[in-house]
This record gives sequence, structure tokens and C-alpha cells, in this order.
Amino acid sequence: MLKDTRPDDASVSTRIDFIYLSEPDMIRAGVTDMAACVDTMEEMFALLYRGDYRMAGASNNSHGSIVLFPENSPFPGMPTATPDRRFMAMPAYLGGRFRTAGMKWYGSNIENRQKGLPRSILTFVLNDADTGAPLAFMSANLLSAYRTGAVPGVGARHLARKDSRVVGILGPGVMARTSLSAFMAVCPGIDTIKVKGRGRGSLDAFLGWVRETFPGIVNISVVDSVEAVVRDSDIVTFCSSGATGDPSTYPMVKREWVAPGTFLSMPAPANIDEGMETPDIRKVLDNPGLYDAWYEENPKPVHRFIPAVGIRFLDLVEEGRMSPGQLEDLGKIVAADAPGRRNDDEIIIMSVGGMPVEDVAWGTVVYRNAIRQGIGVKLNLWNEPALR
Repeated sequence: MLKDTRPDDASVSTRIDFIYLSEPDMIRAGVTDMAACVDTMEEMFALLYRGDYRMAGASNNSHGSIVLFPENSPFPGMPTATPDRRFMAMPAYLGGRFRTAGMKWYGSNIENRQKGLPRSILTFVLNDADTGAPLAFMSANLLSAYRTGAVPGVGARHLARKDSRVVGILGPGVMARTSLSAFMAVCPGIDTIKVKGRGRGSLDAFLGWVRETFPGIVNISVVDSVEAVVRDSDIVTFCSSGATGDPSTYPMVKREWVAPGTFLSMPAPANIDEGMETPDIRKVLDNPGLYDAWYEENPKPVHRFIPAVGIRFLDLVEEGRMSPGQLEDLGKIVAADAPGRRNDDEIIIMSVGGMPVEDVAWGTVVYRNAIRQGIGVKLNLWNEPALR
């Protein structure tokens, strides 16, 4: 006979409440506070380096689990493949002062834009790490966008020149906005922006946003080539989306374009030429374990399927063209166990992969802000569970 493990104390409540945070609630609770988000991501990277986290997969480093659709289907109701057509779950646990777990869940389809919707529609659930009970269910498009942009800000804090003034941007979308916001939070001397985009509408929207948000940026120009984005820039970031499968079509960085002292932040598809492969170019990964997991989970060469430049680094290691010792860990740099920028002439390129621990970190901070400020709608899961 099984022992009854229910608590004897009748005063112990079994009631579970959680809060729902809409996008306006998230804004009120501080999700767009980029300076605070950069600080939170920096704290998270130190925890990653010490190992106080878990993500999915056998190595606890998986990006998540993805549902893809076929090119053709005999089932009339099943979606078929289009760019960015997928569903994805990204779970994680983060320790330290956070000590929470959570999962970002989203569906994505590039054709959403024709309906006036974002390409991806994201939600996030935050859970108590002890009981597993939900703490919050929240709108997550802004959560994801700001934590993604904050990671380049952490990189710039440690790896960009402090006197950086010129930022070159490829792709004037949401990621460009949040990355620039993070760069401005850590390098306030930035006064010049060069940007390349595909369409006039997205460029005009981005330029209008820059002028309104950062009036101290007095020089803004539209350029017509990737080379022009990179040349004479102190900070470079590639933020454009595109099809995967053929790395020769990914935006390229050529060594001859890169000035001494440049910091390159790559949260989107990117490739490098042979000149950028050499050991004098410092190469930083936001979490080496993430890239190792990607490498184990995908056919080789992996850069065909995962367009992050950090995966190109691992392909080069596999080909014997690069030493594993050339690859550095941002968390180790943040934890001060490895040097950040050592001089004004170093060229440093950082790969940004995106991780669910970032959502947990920033989601926890925003949730706790909401609780303190009484923001959100309280919802009840149960007073007593029907089954236990």
C-alpha cells in the first residue's frame, strides 16, 4: 500500500495562482529597460561560466526543440515549409539569485508580415524551480528581442573600444534596434550610424526610430554594400535574416575591410573569409556548450543548417584550419577569468546564438518587477488539485 505523502498540516495551502502579463503589462514592468537588461545578461553569463544553469538535451546545452514542416504534404491541413515556418520550445533553468525555470514557446512564419503580424509570435511561462508551479505567463516578443539585443551589449562592454563612435549595421529590423540600444547603453559616445537594408520602408522606419530615440546620433547614412557597413566602423553588427542551406549566400566579412580595433557582433547569419580565420583575430562564443550541442545534433558541415558564425568556427576546427584554442568564452571574460579587450588594435568577432537561459533571466526580473508594482492579471490554476 502506498504511503499518503500529503501534508498533515491542514493550514498548508494547495492553491496555485499565477499572473498573466500582456505586452503592455510587460512594458510597464520594465521589459524595454535596455541598460538593466544588459546588466542582467552579464550576470547570467557569469552563472553560465560557473555551470549554474540547465538547458535541454543530453549536455544541458541545447538551443531547444523544433517542429519543422515538409515541402509537400498529403494532409491538406498540414502547413508546408516556407521561410521561418516552425514551432519551437526553448526550456531552461537558471540559478544564482534567479533560481527559476521557464520555457519560451513560439510559432513563426515569414508570411505573417503580410497580415500585419510579427514573423514570430512568442509567449513565455516562468515556473517555480522547487514545485514546478507556474509563476507567470507572459507575452514574450519584447522579452526575446531585448534579451537578444542585450547580449551584443555585454560583448561591447568587454570587447569594444570604450571610445567607439561609429556603428555599422546590416539589416534595419528589430534586432538592429535592440542591438543599437545595447551599444548605446555601454558606449555612449556613439554618434554615427551606417546601415544597409533591402527595402526603403524598413530603412525609413529604422532611421526615424534612431532620430527619435537617440538624438545624440548626429550622423546617419544609408550604404549600399556589406563592405561599406564594415569599413571604418568601430562596432559592426549583422542583423539581417535570410535562407539557410548555402553558406556562400550568408553575409561575408572580409579581413581587408576590417579596421584595427573593430568589434564585430554577429547575432544573425554570417560568414568570414580566410583572412578572418587567422589566430590574430579573436573569436568569442556566447556559450561554447551551445555550439557543441548544435554540432552534435546536426549533419556536417553544420554551418549549412545553423548560420551563426560561431558554427563556421567549429566547421573550420573540424577541417583542421583552426585550433580549438582560438575559440573564447564570453562567460569566462565576464567572470574576469579571461581578458576582455587588451588593446585598441585588437579585432574581435563574437557569435551570438541566443539561449533560453536569457529568457529565464530577463523574464524573472520583469516578473519580480510586476509583482512589486502590482502589474498583471492574477489567474488561478486550482484551489486544490483534482488529482494528486
